[in-house]
Amino acid sequence: MDFARQIVDQWVRKMVIDQPNWFEGNDENKNISRAFIILGVSSYLGIEPVEAYALLTDGGNDSGVDAIYIGDPDNDNVTFPVVIFQAKYKFNLDNDSHFPANSVLRVVNAIRSIFDPHQDTIMNAALKQNVVEIKTLILDGYIPEIRCVMLNNGLEWNDEGEQHIQQIQNEQISFDHYNHRDIVNQIHRKVQITENIQLPGKSIVEDFNFKRVVIGKMNVKDISILLEKYGDALLEKNIRRHLGIHKNRVNSDIQNTLISDKKSNFYFFNNGITMVCSQFNYNKFTEENRLFNVKDLQIINGGQTSKTILQTLKDNPGIDFSECFVLTRLYELPGEEHEEMLSDITFATNSQNPVDLRDLRANEAHQKELEIGVEQLGYTYKRKRDNTVSFGDTIPSSVAAEAVFSIWRMQPHIAKYKRNELFGKFYQDIFNGLNAAQLIIAVLIYRYCDSNRKRENLLALNPHLPYSNYFMSMIIGKLLLADMNIDLDKLNHKNFDETREYFETNKEGLYQRANVMIINVLDELYPEGYQDIDPRRLSSTFRSGLVLEKLTL
Repeated sequence: MDFARQIVDQWVRKMVIDQPNWFEGNDENKNISRAFIILGVSSYLGIEPVEAYALLTDGGNDSGVDAIYIGDPDNDNVTFPVVIFQAKYKFNLDNDSHFPANSVLRVVNAIRSIFDPHQDTIMNAALKQNVVEIKTLILDGYIPEIRCVMLNNGLEWNDEGEQHIQQIQNEQISFDHYNHRDIVNQIHRKVQITENIQLPGKSIVEDFNFKRVVIGKMNVKDISILLEKYGDALLEKNIRRHLGIHKNRVNSDIQNTLISDKKSNFYFFNNGITMVCSQFNYNKFTEENRLFNVKDLQIINGGQTSKTILQTLKDNPGIDFSECFVLTRLYELPGEEHEEMLSDITFATNSQNPVDLRDLRANEAHQKELEIGVEQLGYTYKRKRDNTVSFGDTIPSSVAAEAVFSIWRMQPHIAKYKRNELFGKFYQDIFNGLNAAQLIIAVLIYRYCDSNRKRENLLALNPHLPYSNYFMSMIIGKLLLADMNIDLDKLNHKNFDETREYFETNKEGLYQRANVMIINVLDELYPEGYQDIDPRRLSSTFRSGLVLEKLTL
């Protein structure tokens, strides 16, 4: 009996009960299958279920694509990541089966259409808006880096499925299998890693300020062994753990150096790896080649380097890496200050790079204050990612940042296309002066507009909705404040219930008024009729912020 399969089945059935607005109709099997997609996407990408729900493209005419994640463009490398999910849920929990080969073929055929900007195909509205965004970025000169995830509660694809993959696979695309065991391992990962680490040659051990640090070097083979043994559990506190979907020039350079005749100088070319632990011990009489026994080991910087080393050594078993080393720093952080100090070190060693800083900001005083304030108003503010599956009135800080930046800070075009910078470059702009009432109201508006973006009856009449929902949110926020006759700085816990009740009662009317304002701007920009222009052009109109310049608020 596969207990992991049963656990996942319990989770998805509970999701159907707890989140009925995520499902349509009374077909239990369809609803459970959809819940499995949401759970799998959430687990794979390391995001909240509510964020995974927003990525769904499943339904009729989905071309075998059940969800799509599109990452922010990397201007340095002129690339952008795309993750495509195809899911198959098996209701017979007692038997294993391979991921269907015909489903693999459907995805392969869909990929050819999605990433060719000059090819069209019939698809549903949710998939179409994502494909339009992808093709717009391609026509703007960006190159997609594609990962296709086959998600099921069974086995990997068989030889026939592999043949279909080989027809399309190249350096621009990779395929991954993710199943019920991976989901359970990801959500329940609480591994306490105790290991022996060998530092060849001389190493420095220093005690100061009631802490200890080791500086030395590790052989790349030992790093590969660690990653092979523990996988992402070793990177549990590393903010890059979910960025494996990205390829970039740095990873390619690391790989190229490792397999070149310069590998013996790899120590000098790489920034090294930073690790933390709760305790380390070693033989004090040993001067060189020290062996350290380390408890609660984690890599907090250098996760990409470590993973690239592992993959490179796997792909090149015939190369001698015995003289290839990496600069290694190990910090011992014992006691109650461990978590806070860990956060500070992780921020200092990672914040110079364009990564998602949500977890690093989570321990700031204002984030903790927002958590308390939101709870007092009847909601849960999730300021950091964790391994729990949460539903209901939970608000992830990532969703709050997009909503607030779009609505109260009036930056809808940036909120959608610069999500990686919301907790970095734009963090102060978003959170300075923000209170719990403003945060919740913004999220309620944002979620309402996002749900309308997927309603077929609205899309048929208003083809701008897939690209304008952030702008619609912003306008509704302004209309709401005007109707309540309050300024933003006066929206607080005292009038929160009144404001929320007004929004819930009048949200359809507010939405219609915002829609009229958007259409007026589009009619001004495209007097020939915006409904007939290329959707890629319409997408670019909102992405450029041109609509914002024309709006009068």
